[in-house]
Amino acid sequence: MTLGSRVVVMKDGWVQQVGEPLEIYSRPANKFVAGFIGSPAMNFIPVTINEVGGTIYAEASGLRVKVPAEKAGGLKPHKGQAVTLGIRPEDLRVGSGADSSDLAFDAVVEVVEPLGSEILLNVSVGGQSVVCRVEPSVKARPHEKIRMAFVPERIHFFDTKTEAVIK
Repeated sequence: MTLGSRVVVMKDGWVQQVGEPLEIYSRPANKFVAGFIGSPAMNFIPVTINEVGGTIYAEASGLRVKVPAEKAGGLKPHKGQAVTLGIRPEDLRVGSGADSSDLAFDAVVEVVEPLGSEILLNVSVGGQSVVCRVEPSVKARPHEKIRMAFVPERIHFFDTKTEAVIK
């Protein structure tokens, strides 16, 4: 991402996306591009899209996330269907009591990897492993429960069949 002003991401000889590095990072065209760009890679969580009282939710075991309004319209045709939720490790943060329960979840810490300027936490939610990049001041130990929260505008959704981003 640091070598050029435009990047071409290819898979099996086919162009997947062309654009500026940060554009591709922030708005990947599909699941392959999302997983290819960034380190650690984007987390992918299988979820089902449901509607409750006019509000769209992405749900999985141990997880219920209110879909941001700007993405809800694109997900309405997927009600009752499985999609893939994508979230980058840096777009998850340690939650607090002030966080809406619609954007937070409880998890169990599996691995703590201190890197000096940051900590990578591998957490488990509903049997799914998720990597979170958090501040170095976070005190977490393996097997402890921790509350994590999504940065809602940074959540991505991908079609499970085509792997294209759902807009």
